[in-house]
Amino acid sequence: MVVRVHAIETEAGLSISELEKSAVEAAPRQLLIGGEWRDATGGAELAVEDPATGETLGEIADATPDDAQAAIDAACDAQPEWGRSTPNERSEILYRAFEAIHERADELALLMTLEMGKTIAESKAELTYAAEFFRWFSGEALRIDGYYKNAGNGASRVLVMRQPVGPCYFITPWNFPNAMGTRKIGPAIAAGCTMVVKPAQQTPLSMLALGKLLTECGLPDGVLNVVTGSSSSEISKPIIGDPRLRKLSFTGSTEVGKKLIAQAAENVLNVSMELGGNAPFLIFDDADLDDAVEGAMLAKMRNIGEACTSANRFHVAEGVASEFAEKLGARMGALKLGRGTEDGVDVGPLIDQAQRDKVAELVGDAVDKGATCVVGGEAVDGAGYFFKPTVLGDVPDNARVLTEEIFGPVAPVRGFGSEEEAIAAANDTEYGLVAYVYTRDLKRAFRVCEGLETGMIGLNQGMVSNAGAPFGGVKQSGVGREGGNEGIHEFLETKYVAVNV
Repeated sequence: MVVRVHAIETEAGLSISELEKSAVEAAPRQLLIGGEWRDATGGAELAVEDPATGETLGEIADATPDDAQAAIDAACDAQPEWGRSTPNERSEILYRAFEAIHERADELALLMTLEMGKTIAESKAELTYAAEFFRWFSGEALRIDGYYKNAGNGASRVLVMRQPVGPCYFITPWNFPNAMGTRKIGPAIAAGCTMVVKPAQQTPLSMLALGKLLTECGLPDGVLNVVTGSSSSEISKPIIGDPRLRKLSFTGSTEVGKKLIAQAAENVLNVSMELGGNAPFLIFDDADLDDAVEGAMLAKMRNIGEACTSANRFHVAEGVASEFAEKLGARMGALKLGRGTEDGVDVGPLIDQAQRDKVAELVGDAVDKGATCVVGGEAVDGAGYFFKPTVLGDVPDNARVLTEEIFGPVAPVRGFGSEEEAIAAANDTEYGLVAYVYTRDLKRAFRVCEGLETGMIGLNQGMVSNAGAPFGGVKQSGVGREGGNEGIHEFLETKYVAVNV
């Protein structure tokens, strides 16, 4: 294992490099299958990279299809008993896990920063968000209900009950390596479902650490199985093809989501898909511009812009578009880039070279077509995958940056002339995950929110994520909802019993 050395000393006398080494070594490196940590069949390993340096943090098990089959076997074997577990038992495990995440936040945040790149502050914020799903669903486990009523003709009774859907398969992304896991794992545990989790190959350590935490909190063997690997398709094939699997949940690109939906159709699997986004950020001429800039910074720069909820394009009333771009540019240009472990850093690296190349390509396309670069606009030389926070003004309609998900610290600004034009521009996409709206006119706020074709809207705020609210999109941004009361319904089947009286 290679760990970058730093000279900075902590109050405890440990160098940062020693803390980093400790955090990485505390995370398991093996597959979690049936309650046992085991090497991959054949002993293959996968390197995990620090995107801020390009150096290797360590090697983990690189699972084979045989390992994937063993994982789904373990989940299926554990399902009958776990499905009969009591709501109290499931609730208590989740609440213990909620507390344990907070107790270990420093270690888990450092681990996340090392493998994903975001700052320590952002990693801690994600862990708080991730833990909230365990707390929320610890309560939902106690509120699973059905109902009993008279049939319309009075001759019989209707009994409706909710039961766990059964073994699940979760594929989680690299950008929120803990929260995108707990958002699926929490309701599955609450409902009484077993599962196999395949984390992204770029950020597997956080999920392995979460798996270890849950077993220590009393989750029975086989309920949660974690398989890591370099080939998601090879690992997924035997799991999705197993007729005993009952649910597939994926967070990632629309392109991959479509392929998974097609594969799930073979066995008519219950699917939940949280897919790509192209979030519009609408600012009307009556908005508080300073508040809009604050919201824009949050909606754009959270997670280095590598979020499906990230504001992807800014549609601003023509009378204030230039002023907004200048104000946003000043804020973006003042951000400090660096390794997320360093003090004072605001923006970490992008996840890998391919992602940085894509961001650079989109910026170059916009500038070539006439956009002005207010600030930033280029990659940073040296180690790591850094790209300068960028604001583009006067972005033309044919710029790819308006239609493709950026997943980076780039804010394209384009003016609009009327409310109707703004709504039409916002809806001019196959995606429909989230939108942001800034206006002080209440009637306009309702008109615009009702007219936008998205599953979520931030009205005069740049954050929508909330464990107690239904997260999800429309159109090609996905199917189903995660979080809120709706979140647990995705893991429950409805059974109706006709009672002869």
